[in-house]
Amino acid sequence: MSASEPPRRPPRRRGLHRLIIRRDDHVGDPIGIVWLAPAETSGDVIIERLRDYLGHRVKVAKAEISRDRIEVELECRGWPEEGSRLAAAARDLFNKGARKNALSMCREALELDPLNADAMATLGLILAAMSRDREALDALKHAREFGAGGIEVMLAMMQCAQRLGRATAAAHYAEETLRLEPRNLTARRALKDIRQSSSKP
Repeated sequence: MSASEPPRRPPRRRGLHRLIIRRDDHVGDPIGIVWLAPAETSGDVIIERLRDYLGHRVKVAKAEISRDRIEVELECRGWPEEGSRLAAAARDLFNKGARKNALSMCREALELDPLNADAMATLGLILAAMSRDREALDALKHAREFGAGGIEVMLAMMQCAQRLGRATAAAHYAEETLRLEPRNLTARRALKDIRQSSSKP
């Protein structure tokens, strides 16, 4: 390789991942229909719906559906180390207030590693900060499915759902936050406001 040639990227790594898709996150959307499908529905049909939802860059190997969740085993090829480095850099930029650059970097990280939970969570948080609530909520749901957790993600989901007028979902995310952190004042206030609004005639 000559000095003028860029370094070659290492070959993509193939990895197996387990995801949990929660029914409560998908009430009334296309993936939520999976739970409403007749028992005799072909497994291939369900796998196809999951593939549409998760994207064609992943291969769905197995899916186990229960009353409130789907556990999915899938295969994905990518560059996880490079994706993680970009995700960390994106988070740093976001914390410094450079939202647009951080957003672009998150998308690059997800091109390298489509199931990167940190990149997807940061993407959702940036979109929420930009009041792009519908996109933010979708990204944050994905982030949770990819394995992201914690108070920050749950609060952002709650706030996006509130601003979108989805009171039931917002209350659910507030309750989830309080399970993780029972004294969280933001979630307590939000849950109180939601309940008071719903009790008004």
